[in-house]
Amino acid sequence: MNNFLNFGKSLWDDESGATAIEYGLLAALIAVVIIGAVGTLGKTMKTTFETVDTKLTEAQK
Repeated sequence: MNNFLNFGKSLWDDESGATAIEYGLLAALIAVVIIGAVGTLGKTMKTTFETVDTKLTEAQK
């Protein structure tokens, strides 16, 4: 019984899995930031290309 309690305590004190979870959360946070930045940049670029397209079309007339 004492060995079982010692094994349980060693599992409770083991924090190696917490590091993997922290890295996973950090990677998810970075992915969310990248997705947000690309979305914002994509909208800005779309507007810019539409403006250029409009001006080129008007210049061809």
